[in-house]
Amino acid sequence: MASLLAQCGVAACGLSYMESKLAPKGKGNLQYYAVTPTILIGMGFWVLTFGMKVGAARRKYKELAEKDGEIEVAERYGLPNLYAQGTSKHARAFNCVQRAHQQIFETFPQVILSSLVAAWNFPLSTALATTLFCAGRVAFSNGYAAGEGDPSQRYSSKLAKYMWHGIVVNTFLGVLSCAKMIMGDEN
Repeated sequence: MASLLAQCGVAACGLSYMESKLAPKGKGNLQYYAVTPTILIGMGFWVLTFGMKVGAARRKYKELAEKDGEIEVAERYGLPNLYAQGTSKHARAFNCVQRAHQQIFETFPQVILSSLVAAWNFPLSTALATTLFCAGRVAFSNGYAAGEGDPSQRYSSKLAKYMWHGIVVNTFLGVLSCAKMIMGDEN
């Protein structure tokens, strides 16, 4: 964890320096600012479509559990249960799909907030870090959901770990952006 924080801190410092040299100042900054919300809107749509996979997985694994003769399938897999109860291979597989979707809601609000604040002063760096988060998040969630009950598959893609880099960099840039606003620095 310390290594991740150090890597992301160095990256954020480098990005903010690059930003100070390359990004336009003042009114021209707004069109670059708009890139980050556009990325977040796209990611929000992906989250919606990924949620549909949970419903499909619930039906699929419920049917497989019934076919294999599991007991109380409707009660274990049915709504309003968030997760299927039990440790059968079908329950574990469904729970991985559900967990992949649920975990999004533990990180996405922080990314939205920090990205929108950070993009105000660092639009290019924030857009890059947000893209990194999104690529990592999609890889992480798809690996987790496809793991057939093996949660270690969430990191099966090399991109998955970059979700955490995107979160840390956006958080750092968000805090730096807030500090600039508090100090009255308009550049």
